[in-house]
Amino acid sequence: MSKKRVVTQFGMGTSIRKRNYTEAAARAIRDALWHNSLNVADAFGFSREAMIIDVQIGVQQPDAVDTHALLDIFPYGQPTITVVKGGLDIARQDKEGFTVVANVAIVVSFDMELAHA
Repeated sequence: MSKKRVVTQFGMGTSIRKRNYTEAAARAIRDALWHNSLNVADAFGFSREAMIIDVQIGVQQPDAVDTHALLDIFPYGQPTITVVKGGLDIARQDKEGFTVVANVAIVVSFDMELAHA
């Protein structure tokens, strides 16, 4: 396989009150995806399903993210999700608890050997 990166997208999402890491991660993914309208599959002559989508999410508690729930956000392509320690937990000044901030990087690639097959 000759995997070639063609797009990198970044996003940020929060869970202000619920301290829900999966919700913050979902919002970060949508932030990255919904601010762009990409036609890269068409530009390279691939179907949208051929998109290889590598998602890296950073949150303070990686084990608290349900990656299977996040896969449904992607309308097409082949997403793979990795969660690492990152993001922020910000203490709430006026109340107990904290706000969760998730950061995400989404890399879209194609197997370029398929274009020459």
